[in-house]
Amino acid sequence: MASNAVELAAKIKLGWNIGNTLEATGGETNWGNPKVSKELIDLVKANGFNAIRIPCSWDQNLVSSTTGQISTEWMNRVKEVVQYCVDNDMYVIVNIHWDGGWLENNCTEEKKEANNAKQKAFWEQIATNFRDFDEHLLFASANEPNVDNAAQMAVLTSYHQTFIDAVRSTGGKNAFRTLIVQGPSTDIEKTNKLMTALPTDKVANRMMAEIHFYPYQFSLMTKDESWGKMFYYWGAGNHSTTDTDHNPTWGEEADLDKFFLSMKTQFVDKGIPVVLGEFGAIRRDLTGDALALHLKSRADYLKNVVKKARANGLLPFYWDAGFMGVNTMTLFNRTNNTIYDAQALTALQDGLK
Repeated sequence: MASNAVELAAKIKLGWNIGNTLEATGGETNWGNPKVSKELIDLVKANGFNAIRIPCSWDQNLVSSTTGQISTEWMNRVKEVVQYCVDNDMYVIVNIHWDGGWLENNCTEEKKEANNAKQKAFWEQIATNFRDFDEHLLFASANEPNVDNAAQMAVLTSYHQTFIDAVRSTGGKNAFRTLIVQGPSTDIEKTNKLMTALPTDKVANRMMAEIHFYPYQFSLMTKDESWGKMFYYWGAGNHSTTDTDHNPTWGEEADLDKFFLSMKTQFVDKGIPVVLGEFGAIRRDLTGDALALHLKSRADYLKNVVKKARANGLLPFYWDAGFMGVNTMTLFNRTNNTIYDAQALTALQDGLK
């Protein structure tokens, strides 16, 4: 546990999310992915990633909703997946993900007391069970907590404070483990505006902040709307001369620089590394020249996000939900443990150069 947060951040090069799996409602395979295998983690490591973010559910895996006791079987399963990663000398983030929305959708005064009690109960158990892992394991308080104003931000900060205090109270390696707190909605602009203070930690220099980055019209949007159209293309030299309706009007290189620099100034320059916990862009259902230009745009985008994130002290973790086909951002076929999207994978790797 010798490394502080800044030293640990310097060791994390490129991360990957095991999306839609251990956080899936109804169980690990209920959203269509196979159980996470050691072979999958080996594949991810072999392709340039040295960190894994494991989105986790806990609330659906309780022995008792009254006491908040988490199933030993589930706890052991998450530990098994963490061990796959640590055995590969990979860094691992374990969080409380959406988890039914009990925290994420309730950063309110009305729910504050009950949610802090649940946050305390869950993190005391998680931290105790994972206490013996070394600094390769990091804990993250939440996922994308919905916050739009200062009052909600104050409630979220209380949830983060409860998380930190609960983990530290379990002692052992957890007394020095690096902990990650999420910005409001993990949105860069909201974080820059509203996250004016961090929770306190009795251990110095062991905290990171987390944001996510999905320029919606390029990354996620799947149909044109009255307020705006999908962006098929991205970056200098990649605008279409024939399909100008789907050229981007924001979110390109200059905006990446602006957004990431704001996080560097707010946190990184003050000794708080920033986890870019999720990013990606869907592969669209296009043909011909439009598809070719879209795929080049997407590759340039992924390369630029990695390169510009790292240049500003942000730690990039690619989102991979495991689903294959159009409008997905999957890198690996988890059924047969092979590379599914070589172009996107190469682009991410190129961002490290």
